[in-house]
Amino acid sequence: MPTLSATPKPLSTASSTCETLFDLGEKQSRRDALTREMESPNFWSNQEHARKVIAELKSLNGILKPYEAVVSQADDLAVLIEMAEEAGDQSLDDEIRQAVARAQADFEAFELRSMLSGTNDQCNAYLTIHAGAGGTDACDFAEMLLRMYLMWADSHGYKVEIVNREEGGVAGIQEATIKVIGDYAYGYLKGESGVHRLVRISPFDANARRQTSFASVDVLPEVDESIDIELRDCDLKRDVFRAGGPGGQHQNKTESAVRYTHIPTGVSAESRSERSQFQNDALALQLLKAKLIRLEEMKREAEYAKAYDEKGDISFGYQIRDYVLQPYQLVKDKRSRFESTNPARVLDGDLDGFIDAYLRHKLTQGEPSKN
Repeated sequence: MPTLSATPKPLSTASSTCETLFDLGEKQSRRDALTREMESPNFWSNQEHARKVIAELKSLNGILKPYEAVVSQADDLAVLIEMAEEAGDQSLDDEIRQAVARAQADFEAFELRSMLSGTNDQCNAYLTIHAGAGGTDACDFAEMLLRMYLMWADSHGYKVEIVNREEGGVAGIQEATIKVIGDYAYGYLKGESGVHRLVRISPFDANARRQTSFASVDVLPEVDESIDIELRDCDLKRDVFRAGGPGGQHQNKTESAVRYTHIPTGVSAESRSERSQFQNDALALQLLKAKLIRLEEMKREAEYAKAYDEKGDISFGYQIRDYVLQPYQLVKDKRSRFESTNPARVLDGDLDGFIDAYLRHKLTQGEPSKN
């Protein structure tokens, strides 16, 4: 009978490593304290605080429950292997191998989820794509990226809403914002923020020359009323304007779109997807809050200069990822160094390898460089 008893040991060792790396003991203690607090008869006397406690508990359970399931799975597997070895029953070999494969896959999924420990990682996400340098090719590339993220979201069971879409003229889009709804959408997508570069034979060039085009991606967490951020009326500039696009004739004839600008920072957000000015007003304000919160997060993480001041134009020299279709086939992330030789598959939404590599690299080495 093959010696399989050593198989679960990497799982056990990895679990122990993760327990230290992700401060799981501290998280378990915090969960116990929050659970005891919820059992207090006066828990709901302060509803705002209660909502924050429930949100934190949900975030902790999102990590701890999968971990506990993986540990239990590893223990059961070790018992199964021990019983098979003691009985000398080779008929269980295939079952054990399959169980090992499942346990390993579940552990890797847990490990990835454990990397999402940021304050807002569990939130829904707003993802905005802007066409950059490259003219019509850049607008077309922006739409390719929009399709890529829509397909990724669909393959992972996320719901998506189109918040804003501005057509690019000849082809593609000038700008689009989508809301990705589901657990940890922001945590998984936040690493997509930055400039993306495409190299290909341009379908818009009569001489079929190779062209380089750029688009930027910004990812923000959805914020709710439990997040404390003060927006003073004197710091806000509100503009209304007519909205084009898929809203129909009513949308084009009335000033239903709303844009808010935060005067002290210059940060702005707009919504034009809803028919009602009231609905667009609420959504634009929510987006503005999300941008300001993200700005503060990045300052605290000492990433503000890297992501914004150094990003500069949406053009060459600032990209985080290259998509090369000609003269060879390659997609390469310049931070994690992860790459794929199948650009078509990546542009069809196969981003898990890039997301995984970015999270792992950031966890183990800090914010990767873009060199």
